[in-house]
Amino acid sequence: MRLAILDHGYRPQTKLLFALIRRFSGHRVPDAAKIVFYRPGFYGTRAKAFTHAAMRGPSAWSVADRELMAAYVSQVNGTAFCIGAHTATAARAYGDEAKVAAALQDPETAPIEPGLRATLRMLGRLTREGTVSGTDMREVLAAGVTREQIEDALAVAAAFAVTDRLADAFGFELLSPEGFDAGAEFLLRRGYR
Repeated sequence: MRLAILDHGYRPQTKLLFALIRRFSGHRVPDAAKIVFYRPGFYGTRAKAFTHAAMRGPSAWSVADRELMAAYVSQVNGTAFCIGAHTATAARAYGDEAKVAAALQDPETAPIEPGLRATLRMLGRLTREGTVSGTDMREVLAAGVTREQIEDALAVAAAFAVTDRLADAFGFELLSPEGFDAGAEFLLRRGYR
């Protein structure tokens, strides 16, 4: 059930910003953007900073890899809005829709690097079960992933554990394929600020 709180309660400057975005982009403002503008001191400002650092901060993982991780975590959580948004962004970042679709369908057979495959496997277990073991971590390390890359992947998973739950709780409306593609273009250009 969609909560109406995302449709009102914004300051006049924010309403003007939303109107300008709609006018110039031709697309409505996604609920994921609306939620960070609603009570920004409570959630939005901190969430944007954390998510931007996880998704666009310095990392040995590419932006495309981190977007694929976000899509994968969202798929495991069954969060339709985030699956659509981050599948589109990963596909655009890689320039390869088929690679992203294959990785989301089955990371074990997808044409991705062994380290990314092992990391997705670990993130899937963490997302489904809420825990990972030392064995899980050793498998990721054995695939050539560094400790720093594991930390970066866990930050992506943490950001989307929260975002997915908010998307489901607030009933984020799905965008059209064109809307998801426009959002992907924006995220790749500007990040999560």
